[in-house]
Amino acid sequence: MKLIINGEDREFDSISTLSDLLVQLGMKPDRVAVELNRELAPRDRWTIIPLKDGDKLEIVHFVGGGRCEEAM
Repeated sequence: MKLIINGEDREFDSISTLSDLLVQLGMKPDRVAVELNRELAPRDRWTIIPLKDGDKLEIVHFVGGGRCEEAM
C-alpha cells in the first residue's frame, strides 16, 4: 500500500488502520495529531479508521520542553 505521509511517498505491506500505521512508525499515540485526507482524525477512532492506497496523511509530533524567559 502506498501512502503519502507529510508529503513523502511511503510503501507499507501489512497495515489496515491508522493505529497500525502509528505502531509501525514507532510513534506514541499520545504525542501526535493526525490529519487524513485533509480532515483531522479523531484519536478515539484511530483503531477503526481504515487506510487505503493513496491516502494522504499529515502527522504532527508534539514536542515539549524549553522555558519562557518572560515568565520568570
